[in-house]
Parts: sequence; structure tokens; C-alpha cells
Amino acid sequence: MYSLCLTHSVSPSVTEVMAKRVAVILSGCGVYDGTEVHEASAVLVHLSRAGAKVQMFAPNADQMHVVNHCEGKPTGEKRNILQESARIARGEVTDLAKMDMSAFDAAIIPGGFGVAKNLSDFAVKNKDCTVQPQVENLIKTFHKAKKPLGMCCISPVLAAKILPGCEVTVGQDKDGDKWPYAQTAGVVKEMGCKHVNKDVDQAHVDVKNKLVTTCAFMANAPIHQVFDGIGVLVKEVLELAATAF
Repeated sequence: MYSLCLTHSVSPSVTEVMAKRVAVILSGCGVYDGTEVHEASAVLVHLSRAGAKVQMFAPNADQMHVVNHCEGKPTGEKRNILQESARIARGEVTDLAKMDMSAFDAAIIPGGFGVAKNLSDFAVKNKDCTVQPQVENLIKTFHKAKKPLGMCCISPVLAAKILPGCEVTVGQDKDGDKWPYAQTAGVVKEMGCKHVNKDVDQAHVDVKNKLVTTCAFMANAPIHQVFDGIGVLVKEVLELAATAF
């Protein structure tokens, strides 16, 4: 009789066997100079609910600048991207330079101005931007290995720069009260990629490039709709990861 108990105690559950390992890449803490906190939280909640194993990473470098979020103005301070990202990660964040990319099935990059200021210089150079070398290496390595990438809000511009001809969404390409950043879709097109119009609670899947994007706070929309759209992105990323090999 005791042999049955021993067998049960050492057998991994189906969830443990099936769980996907997902790297979440942060760019600081705060919408105007780092990662958008609500987007990061939504990504983490949906990954947790799906049973994914998550590890967070960020570059160990200075931010472009620090913004007073009450006034929307730079303060003149200096802050470190990794240390600020630790605020979101509850301390559990690793230097991106130390990431073993072979250990992960997928990667997701939440949005926030930190993507355009710290993970790239898109905020300054627009379509002529360069991507932070470690982030560029991550995107190229995952793409070459046919591992899925998920990008929220402004972060699809990273894919547009690194993966010419890819398909992304940053929401809609026509200005309006709901779409204050619609001009970004035009920039994506200028970078040689296809932009696909999607609403805030939707995501676009570029099957060929295993790239999933959603607009998140590129839309002026209720937070629950942003949360739902990110949920679609996470679901699609994990489904692609399940069929990656």
C-alpha cells in the first residue's frame, strides 16, 4: 500500500510539466520614464493565472531621465533602470545581461515611455531609433529560435525596428479622442512593417514571426479594457509557445 503513496509524492503534476517559462522585460517604474505599472501588473496576473513560470529582467543602466509624475516634468535626478524595475518586481528582477535565453519559452515586454527612452531612443529619434543592444539581442535570439514574443503599448516599435516586414498593432491609425498616439501607426509603416488596426481589448498575432501585440494604453480607454487586451496577448503568446517546437 505504501508504494502508491511514494509514487504519488514524486510524480510532477500536469501543470508543472506543461508550465511555460516566460521572461518579462521591464524598463523602470512609471509610465513617463519606465514601465507602465498597470500593464506590467496585467501581464503578471494573466501569466500567473495561466500557470506560467515568470522571471523578470531589466537592463542595469541609467534611465534617460527621471520624471515627476505629478507634474509630468523631468527632475534632473539619476536613477537606475534595474533598481527602479525592482519596485514592480518586488525585488525579484535580474540584470538582462545575465539572462540565459535558452531557459525561456517566450518573452513579453510591457509598454510605458521607458520602452522609448530606456530600451531604445525612439522617443528622440522616432523611426531612426536604435534599440538597446541587450534588448536587440533578445528579440533576434527569440525570433531565430522561433520562440514567441509579446509586446504591449509602444513596445511593438522595437519589433518594427528589429524585424523588418513584421505585423504589429499599436491600436488605430486615425487620430481621435480615443487614439491620442495614432501617428505611431504611420511611423511603424515608415519602418517597413505592416500595421493592423485593432481595438484595445484585442491583440494581433503575426504567426510567421511568432509576434503578438496589443495597444494597451496607446488607447484612451478604461483600465479593464486594457487588462482584457493584455489577457488576449498572454493567451496567444502561451499558445504559440505550446506549439513552438
